[in-house]
Amino acid sequence: MNEHPSTSRPIEAEAAERYAAWFKALADPTRIRLLNLLAVQGRPMNVGEIVERASVGQSTVSHHLKILAEVRFVLPERHGTSTRYEVNQACLTVFPAAVRAILGGSGEEEHGGC
Repeated sequence: MNEHPSTSRPIEAEAAERYAAWFKALADPTRIRLLNLLAVQGRPMNVGEIVERASVGQSTVSHHLKILAEVRFVLPERHGTSTRYEVNQACLTVFPAAVRAILGGSGEEEHGGC
């Protein structure tokens, strides 16, 4: 039994929905790999570049990038007829705070653009 009462408050329904969407987006190994590729490259990449490095078909990459963009883990930016994707840096601090809030820690419930 926990000897120290939690000082955090219960998660609001809206935050719970957002967090569930984040975890659902990360619940696929291909999306994890694509997100990691973008993070490691450290620069915006177009779908063709991602396909070359990820060894996954173009339609699969596009499908997974769409899901990652819906939860703002990646940010799409149009350049002429193509779109480049990059990691949303705001998620680097917001996502860990969300995990702490879910587990009853003192995590911040703000989504900070993620």
